[in-house]
Amino acid sequence: MPMSRVVNFYWLKKFMRHQSLAVVAALSMFLAGCGKDVSAPGAKAPPPAQVGVVTVTQGDVGLVTELPGRLEASRIAQVRARATGILQKRLFREGSDVKAGQPLFTIDSAPYVAAASSAKAGQSRAEANLVQAAGLAERYKPLVEANAISKQEYANAVAAQKQAEADVAVGKANVQTAAINLGYAAVTAPISGRIGRALVTEGALVGQGDATQLAVIQQINPMYVNFTQSAAEVMKLRAAMDAGQFKRASGADAASVRILLEDGTEYPRLGRLLFSDLTVDATTGQVTLRAEVPNPSAQLLPGLYVRVRLEQAQASNAITLPQQAVTRTAQGDTVMVVASDGKVTPRLVKIGSAKGTQWVVLEGLKTGEQVMVDGFQKLQGNAPVRAVPWQPAGTASAPAAAGSAAPAASAAAK
Repeated sequence: MPMSRVVNFYWLKKFMRHQSLAVVAALSMFLAGCGKDVSAPGAKAPPPAQVGVVTVTQGDVGLVTELPGRLEASRIAQVRARATGILQKRLFREGSDVKAGQPLFTIDSAPYVAAASSAKAGQSRAEANLVQAAGLAERYKPLVEANAISKQEYANAVAAQKQAEADVAVGKANVQTAAINLGYAAVTAPISGRIGRALVTEGALVGQGDATQLAVIQQINPMYVNFTQSAAEVMKLRAAMDAGQFKRASGADAASVRILLEDGTEYPRLGRLLFSDLTVDATTGQVTLRAEVPNPSAQLLPGLYVRVRLEQAQASNAITLPQQAVTRTAQGDTVMVVASDGKVTPRLVKIGSAKGTQWVVLEGLKTGEQVMVDGFQKLQGNAPVRAVPWQPAGTASAPAAAGSAAPAASAAAK
């Protein structure tokens, strides 16, 4: 082999050996980097999770009770036939609004017209007899003073005059009675309200033996809502007031009620509490209450099932929290409290009643503490969190959108 080729082979082997050592050193450094502990003093820890919190504040909170109830017309009148006869005509449109005194039906009035005429004739006859008897008594008066006639004859003349006066009074009463019966032949509305369907048709004999019901009028503005409350709840509420835990509600909302319809929507007009019954139903143990609700648009109908929200008392130094901040279980109600160092701990609380979309917390929290509302899915064991003020859904959407738009614009500029 030529000497030049031997020298070249020697340098080639030496070069390859150095390259292998370099590769091995690089691999060793890479593996050492992969096995480096992130908890070492030089490692960078992940940032704490961000959660939304509300700061606890105390104050007087109205305790709202929600109870089942039924709507009822404020006035109900049955239209009945007070005159006997054949129903001749219906004068209203079924389901329409009528006014008090508006004609509704007409009954055959011929017999009552005749009776009225007879009564007037009887009155006229009685008045004629009174004139005759009064004239006779007037003529006898000077004669009895002159002893021209006996005192008995004069007394008879005066008695005849008194009887004639009584007959005139009876005649007037008969005329009045006949006019009333004649008026009953024209059936009118006793109250203003909405009239339902006619219960009889033309040609029917009504008022024979009893006052036949012809229709029903209901006044639906305003409406009554009758609802019941457990007597045990009433006694418990009164005991809490006597103990000073609650105080009686005051102000405009104390006697006002809100109506929730069957679909869950709230009726826009406020009602007012009229009375609370003092008697407890022996069969149900319930106390009956009644409220009055304006109904100008006839949206509420009699017999409709509703829910009634009534503020009966106020809790002193109470706290309100969004309902999503409270976890309710059979073992009790808990919230997550965020300390100043970011540690999250569960806390048992005592829940009163609901006020809108919030719970009324009676015990378990102090003023100034921070309660976690959202971000529960971000909790990792005992890792600390970063508390930020919680915003209800929809209020922080605009700032968030603006914040996300800025990085996008920056990226576009790059």
